[in-house]
Amino acid sequence: MTVEKPMTATAAQKPHQTVDSNMPYADPAESIGYLTRVAFRRFARALEQRTMKHGISSGQWRFLRVLWQEDGISQRELSHRVDMREPTTVVALKALEKKDLVVRERDKADRRKIRVYLTDEAWGLHDRLVPFVNEVNVIAAQGISAEEVATAKRVLVAMTENLAPETQAAS
Repeated sequence: MTVEKPMTATAAQKPHQTVDSNMPYADPAESIGYLTRVAFRRFARALEQRTMKHGISSGQWRFLRVLWQEDGISQRELSHRVDMREPTTVVALKALEKKDLVVRERDKADRRKIRVYLTDEAWGLHDRLVPFVNEVNVIAAQGISAEEVATAKRVLVAMTENLAPETQAAS
């Protein structure tokens, strides 16, 4: 069975094209990657609608969340934990520094490393922002059983682990 692709202005002059049924993931509605991307973007937007009231974008949130768990980690380790490239991390940290939410300091034992520390102001945001994560997850899980949510988490963790070797080579 084949699925017809919508025609574009340029496709109107070409023979009718179809999607091969032997490649079911070519259809976005069947693609695990596409569906998780859409879900991620909706989670991020819903969270950002809440955190922006406190001046924190979804991109900045990722860094704060990791630092709330382990303050003072190296800039490189922070990049790995948020799964961002180091130049992206530098840009995010500069924005957080400008807001007086983090400070970066050279490691005293290894001057090559830069450690990232939260300021008192960033720590003060913790109790106001973290409940938003719970709120968004509760909204997302409406109508889904606790068992199904647990299964979804296990599956997403397994898929993430399966893809790790593929993405580590690109980092």
